[in-house]
Amino acid sequence: MCLYQFRDDKQCQLEDAGQGFCYWHDPTIDKSGENLCAKLEQVIKGGHNMEGASLKRANLEGLNLVCHGQKEGYSLVRVDLYRANLRNAHLFHIDLSEASLMKADCREANLHFANLERVNLLGARLEGAKIENVIWGKKLLHELKGFEAYGEKRHKESIDYFEQAEEICRNLRKVSEMQGLFELAGHFFYEEMLMRRYQMAKWSFSRGISKLVDVFCGYGERPLRVILFSLGFILLCGFGYFALGISDSGHMVAFDSNHTIAENGMTLIKLMYFSVVTFTTLGYGDLVPVGPSRIIAAIEAFAGSFTLALFVVVFVKKMTR
Repeated sequence: MCLYQFRDDKQCQLEDAGQGFCYWHDPTIDKSGENLCAKLEQVIKGGHNMEGASLKRANLEGLNLVCHGQKEGYSLVRVDLYRANLRNAHLFHIDLSEASLMKADCREANLHFANLERVNLLGARLEGAKIENVIWGKKLLHELKGFEAYGEKRHKESIDYFEQAEEICRNLRKVSEMQGLFELAGHFFYEEMLMRRYQMAKWSFSRGISKLVDVFCGYGERPLRVILFSLGFILLCGFGYFALGISDSGHMVAFDSNHTIAENGMTLIKLMYFSVVTFTTLGYGDLVPVGPSRIIAAIEAFAGSFTLALFVVVFVKKMTR
């Protein structure tokens, strides 16, 4: 019989000291020798609670934990799989939330529909692993820790976490690209660039440029942002013309307090039309900016030519994947 003191100070008693709950949870036992797949499968499928188990360096190549005929897979919540060998493992629908796969070998493993929320993926080898429909969570573990440290002004610690998060995102991006999962690759590319930005000095020029690129197009992964920015800028400049006025065949077109709401509304529509024409650099010549409006028109024309070119680049990048 086996008695074992757990972290929560509760004792458990199981039948076999070699195969029981105590063996799997004891971090001092070396599990790097023989292949433990058959034993672990028997324990888990027998219904034993493996939460928080220590499987560091365990040889689990070919492990089969597919829960056939069930909506939910087996649970390995908070399990430590540091440097474990999980090559060719069948882990369909497995729950590995809050576990550690740090430096684990997961090559060619089946991780379809696996729950990897808040999992330590630093150094994990995922080449050839099937990662379609994996639940990653809103943010990876190291991203969450980085933002937590950043918010608490632990700057050195936050930079370390952001560096590690960038490495993890880069690895996941490459694995996704190799499998043709380009939407997922785009997501991790965005997170990779975001983590890189947070490593820069807060008020530095490079960080400011990186932020602008994010706002404009999401590092090339958010074409909708280009459209929204364009619409917003057109509206902003239109109201600028509405306040300052432009020339229409020698007559000033601008807001006039003596006009009715309907008349000012029609004026605003005409100036929005002029803003669109200026932004797209068409320049029909039927309306002409005068005075301070020329400055707005020049800025809008420059921003428009740049933004339209940017949209083409981003759109083509997304569509050619």
